[in-house]
Amino acid sequence: MTKAKNPTPRKVKDNDFNLIRAINAGQVDKFHDLVKRYEQKLYNFSLRNCRDPRDAEDIVQDTFLNVFRYLKDFRYETKFKNWLYKVAASICIKQWRQSRFTPEKELPLEDFYPGDGTGSPVRVPEWASMPLDQLLNEELSETLNQAIMSLPEKYRLVILLRDMEGFSTTETAQILNLSSANVKVRLHRARLFLRDKLKGYYENGH
Repeated sequence: MTKAKNPTPRKVKDNDFNLIRAINAGQVDKFHDLVKRYEQKLYNFSLRNCRDPRDAEDIVQDTFLNVFRYLKDFRYETKFKNWLYKVAASICIKQWRQSRFTPEKELPLEDFYPGDGTGSPVRVPEWASMPLDQLLNEELSETLNQAIMSLPEKYRLVILLRDMEGFSTTETAQILNLSSANVKVRLHRARLFLRDKLKGYYENGH
């Protein structure tokens, strides 16, 4: 009996497909167009992650250097943006591990439950379930950014990718090499943590 061949993976033709093909076909000058398309978005993502403009610039530079180096290996099996952020997230994690900061703490989900031992979640207010980009007005922006920075790295990356960059749970899982279930758990914990950090802002009538 003839063994069936594995089907050829379907190529994802996103908005970057033709540009990537052109660069890989030898039009290296077009790489500048790719940088212009994503450098501001990557910088914002990096700055929210590390809060230091110089570190954010380094992350963006290292990301594009790696992309330029390995673009020939891109197989078009996912959106280029997903692959780009996978590179950036890996660099963020590497930077964090090499930093002088203390190791991250786990955020037990039980910390955000009532102290009666029932384990029942407190009622989450409407604003706490909203994607973060809907909460970003000028007055709240700095408060929210500080709260995000107080999150351990693994939670921070998940909530930035899901709520700020708009990636789906599946895409976030692929970018961070996690299961979708793990992403959901981390996202839930991070949102509860931020709710707790921001409740004073809303309770004061903002």
